[in-house]
Amino acid sequence: MDILSVAIIVFAVIETLNIGILYFRPGSRRGNGIGVFDAYRKAEADPETRDLVRYLVNWVAGTKLIFVALLVVILVTGSQTTKAYAVVALILSILSFFWRLFPSIVRLDRGNQITPRGYSRSLGIMIAGFVGGLAAALMVSVAVGSGS
Repeated sequence: MDILSVAIIVFAVIETLNIGILYFRPGSRRGNGIGVFDAYRKAEADPETRDLVRYLVNWVAGTKLIFVALLVVILVTGSQTTKAYAVVALILSILSFFWRLFPSIVRLDRGNQITPRGYSRSLGIMIAGFVGGLAAALMVSVAVGSGS
């Protein structure tokens, strides 16, 4: 199995686990669960806010499901070129985290609205790790492909 397929499979499995957390245990502090946000417990106490938060969480899960389904299609039918472009698209889309989401979660963390404290840093490192892993797989694929 080629390195790009392995990278895509690893990413798809991780995202599938996150989808499960969002659909079935949204209050979890694991994966993409939103239990790290102190406001989540407040939202659960207010019916209108709770319904909005649940809708948005399910919307995020549904969006992730679309990504995973497309990755499966790419894995099954895609050429090496398609897989390479898919990995580039993943890298760019994941990097968008640092544009809007990361500044927001840092602000929440500094405002003591996240438990555990320092979560924003851990999340930033984890997201950077995903980008680095995908970029490394892409570089290995290009190096191996150009050598043959």
